[in-house]
Amino acid sequence: MGGFQGAREFALSLPGATEEPHFDMSSFRVKGKIFATVPPGEEFLHVFVDEAEAETYVAEDPAAFAPLLWGQRARGLRVNLAAADDARLEELIEDSWRRKAPKRLLAERDVGRDRGPEPAGPPPVAD
Repeated sequence: MGGFQGAREFALSLPGATEEPHFDMSSFRVKGKIFATVPPGEEFLHVFVDEAEAETYVAEDPAAFAPLLWGQRARGLRVNLAAADDARLEELIEDSWRRKAPKRLLAERDVGRDRGPEPAGPPPVAD
């Protein structure tokens, strides 16, 4: 994915996604709702997922993922961009975006995904 730049490009490729300042960080939003933030230095990405999902990612790869605590509760993940697998990072960013995106944008993202494989070649000709 290419570290922060690749994560940024993927996040901004999601329908309705924007990048805006958030205190001393940058944030990715959909319809004004934050789905990820970038602390100064661009080495990490904070992605907002539920506590159970955060625990799963941390157990899978503790070098890449750490709980993002807000008070005493995990509110998401702190992702070490240098250590995270690109496919898992894209999945995580999209999952967080899906939690915040309105139904119309979800439908836009899903267009063509549920169609199954394209037929190979032209349809048979009837005699």
